[in-house]
Parts: sequence; structure tokens; C-alpha cells
Amino acid sequence: MLKKIVAALLAFVAFAASAQEAPDVLARRLMTEVIEIVKNDKAIQAGDQQRILDLVETKVLEHFDFARMTALAMGREWRSASADQRKALTNEFRTLLVRSYSNALSQYKNQTIDFKPLRMKPTDTDVIVRTEIRQPGAKPVSIDYEMIKSGDAWKVYDVMVAGVSLVTNYRETFAQEIRNGGIDGLIRSLSERNKQLAASKS
Repeated sequence: MLKKIVAALLAFVAFAASAQEAPDVLARRLMTEVIEIVKNDKAIQAGDQQRILDLVETKVLEHFDFARMTALAMGREWRSASADQRKALTNEFRTLLVRSYSNALSQYKNQTIDFKPLRMKPTDTDVIVRTEIRQPGAKPVSIDYEMIKSGDAWKVYDVMVAGVSLVTNYRETFAQEIRNGGIDGLIRSLSERNKQLAASKS
């Protein structure tokens, strides 16, 4: 009985430690784990898209706030969307971003990631984890992760590549789609684009 209690306490402590992981520590651990898998998985190196998607699904997605990302991409139009439309938009945008991220991973060869010191106060709940991607013979590229504290966990809600927001970069396109066919038109457009991307990778 005592052993079970001790085991339960240890499990709780491990969970608490994981939940309170600092945002830069989380990002470093996650990216290191994913890159190690990419480097050593022969199927991924050979371009197996399903293997890459599975890796992203199991290792990465839980650390992203896709509802917030979709709201940012939608801008003020998000407020006029119904609950069902918001759910559909989030699902389709999530699929689009996952495929974009998976494609980026498939291009990984011998890059290294340099993590910059985190500027954060103890009370901060919204931070930027700054990194730089280095590759021999090429200019370094800055990739910064905007993260927000959700409960006890930190989640990514935007990615800045060379200073350009991955999420808000979609805002004008989304606004144009909404002007042409309303929010349902945007949902259909995203769905069709995701089907095309899936077909091109199969």
C-alpha cells in the first residue's frame, strides 16, 4: 500500500513539474526531441509524409493553441462567426498549418537551432521564445514562437519567421474569401485546399 502511495506521489510531482515547465525549456525540449527523430528516422528522411504527419500529431500539436491562432488569422471577422463555424474554421486551419509544418520538417537536413535568452518576468503569461536556424553556407533565419500560458501549460499561438507572422499572414487572404463567399465560403475554400494538399502528397 505504501509503495502505491509513494508511486502516486511521484507521478503527481512529475506531472506538476511538467505542467510548470518554462516556455523556453518546453520549446527547446520539444524541438530537440522532434529533430532527433527526424534525423534518425529513415522513413522520414525518405520523404514519408504520413510518418511526418504522425510525428507532428503525437509530439507537437498538444502544445499549440489552434483556436487562438484561427481567431488571430480571422481578425475582427472571428466575432461574427457562429460556434459551429468557429469549430469548422479551427479544424480546417489546423489541418493546413499541420501540413505546412510537416512539409518544413521534411526539408530538415543539417540545420542547427540557436535558442536566445528568454526575456520574461515571473508574472508574464505571454512571451516570445526567440530562436535562430543556422545552416552552413546560408544566412541564419530567425524563428520566434509567441506563447501564452493556458492553465499550467504554455502553448504556441503564433510563429514569426524572419519577422513575419505565420498566422496573421493569412488575414488578408481570409478577409478576401469572406468578402467573396462569407464565412462558409472561407470554410469551403480551406477544406478544398486541404484536400488538394492531401492528394498531392499521397
